[in-house]
Amino acid sequence: MERVPLLFTAFSATFIGFYLASSLSKAWSDRKKLNKIPTIGPSGVLSSYMGAWRMFTDARGMIQEGYEKYRGTTFKFPGISGWTVVISDDKLVEELRKATDDQVSAAEAINDQFQVIHTISPEFHHDPYHNAIVRSTLTRNIGECFPEVQDELVSAFSDYIPATETWTNVVALPTIMKIVCRMSNRLFVGLPLCRDPDYRTLNVDYTVDVMKGAHIINVFPNLLKPLAGYLFTNVPSSQERAMAHLAPIIEERIRQQEQYGKDWPGKPNDYLSWLLDVAEGPQRTVRDLTMRILGINFVSIHTTSMAFTQVLFDVATFPSYVPALREEIEQIIREEGLTKASLGNMWKLDSFIKESQRLGGNSAATMSRKVLKDFTFSDGTLVPAGHTVAVPNCAMHHDEDNYGDPNNFDGFRFANLRESEDSSSKYQMVTLNSNYMVFGYGRHACPGRFFAVNEIKALMVHVLLNYDVSFETNRGRPEDTWFGTLSAPDPSISVMFRKRRT
Repeated sequence: MERVPLLFTAFSATFIGFYLASSLSKAWSDRKKLNKIPTIGPSGVLSSYMGAWRMFTDARGMIQEGYEKYRGTTFKFPGISGWTVVISDDKLVEELRKATDDQVSAAEAINDQFQVIHTISPEFHHDPYHNAIVRSTLTRNIGECFPEVQDELVSAFSDYIPATETWTNVVALPTIMKIVCRMSNRLFVGLPLCRDPDYRTLNVDYTVDVMKGAHIINVFPNLLKPLAGYLFTNVPSSQERAMAHLAPIIEERIRQQEQYGKDWPGKPNDYLSWLLDVAEGPQRTVRDLTMRILGINFVSIHTTSMAFTQVLFDVATFPSYVPALREEIEQIIREEGLTKASLGNMWKLDSFIKESQRLGGNSAATMSRKVLKDFTFSDGTLVPAGHTVAVPNCAMHHDEDNYGDPNNFDGFRFANLRESEDSSSKYQMVTLNSNYMVFGYGRHACPGRFFAVNEIKALMVHVLLNYDVSFETNRGRPEDTWFGTLSAPDPSISVMFRKRRT
């Protein structure tokens, strides 16, 4: 028995040695293929790891440096587990967009960035049937479900940011996450669960835990990521807690469906129902369905809360836009009511939000694709399998060749373009092109962007019609926080609210 630990130690050392040798061998082989691509930071097999650590603290600066030096071509920067090749030429971007999934994978790039298999679940990554539901069924039902989501918005604001006659300091991002969680879950699981305090806290905490867990796991090399995921995330406890809330609802809906069919009497029109309409075999288990609900909560709460907080900061920073925004909102509501369709006709509102995201956004690189087979672009750039290709959207959004006066906030920039070119859709926020990629680009662009933009517009309408918003002091626009290529509004920043007076 005493030999067992010794044998295990010897086996582990041999395995790790073999892994390191294989990794160094691949790194040396890939280095020959990547040599023609300029590097930001050290480029040696070992010294590049120093550049990878810089990436965690200054990815935006590294990408901006590469963009300024190699605009219209390619460059690369190192990560702990491989290189990211950045392309900025429109022709190359189109080639990446058209590449097949067996060549480059958006799903694998997302898994690398957010460590989905460790922070959400392997099934959420390997069997993403929920994406089709978000892209089709959820999007089709936004208009029909809008009254319920709007009702939850009003109720949540009343609970978390009541309209007071005097100024009230509100820590913006954490509070907005609570509101967005309730709004989203009114569509995902309906009443009364969306208002359950423990369920709401669970999903907000889970969103934060996923982001923290992904950051921590990505510090480790591939060999150690499963162990890091086990040690440094709260996924198992969050899953069990979520199942305690969802199991009775899921089991009852399955029973009703089995007894009366898919269109059973009183069937809720929500995301959970849409999942059950198509789920088969192991997809119909309480655990798997719970993972889908947790997963879409992470995606929805994370992106929408950050985006709306950015917009809120811009409202407080640039109050001169408020009168024109209110005038547009009030006129359209008088003529059309408050609906999904009427929100779509608020061009200035859409423009303000889009401009906020152009300058704020949530990443320095987008349209990330994990290369599955050695991929060669038309200019001869070869990216070996196992590495990543991305587009420098933050740098592109600040490029004067793409936007006039690009570093200054112009809230009606896109509304003016729509009017000057008589275009109702070309410049709206959900329409993507090679120069505006907040939601990605191509067939793998964010499938939930229509719902997210609708939520942000509804939030803006409610705030502008019911509140005055300001910062406590004339502080200017708060700086974002960055980790690697991802950014977020500073979670410590407060915004002041009071009941609207004008």
